[in-house]
Amino acid sequence: MNTEIFNLITFDSTHSAIRAEKELLNEGLKVKVIPVPTEITASCGLSIRIALKDLEKAKKILKDNNIEVSGYYYVEKLGLKKYIIHI
Repeated sequence: MNTEIFNLITFDSTHSAIRAEKELLNEGLKVKVIPVPTEITASCGLSIRIALKDLEKAKKILKDNNIEVSGYYYVEKLGLKKYIIHI
């Protein structure tokens, strides 16, 4: 089975998620907009998946652009099992 390990960024509004995607892409980060996993409940429904190595850079970009984030998460996915922690 493949193991995927990544970070997720969640938002309180769709507008914030879309702005975040734009700014992160403009700074050269590889991002993917995905639905928020059911294990994470409080958000607008959209999250951004980023590589572990890009977390600190993403935090700085979002802060510098005054984009509100509802949470940052570490995710390990093994098949259908997910291990998610709020960071």
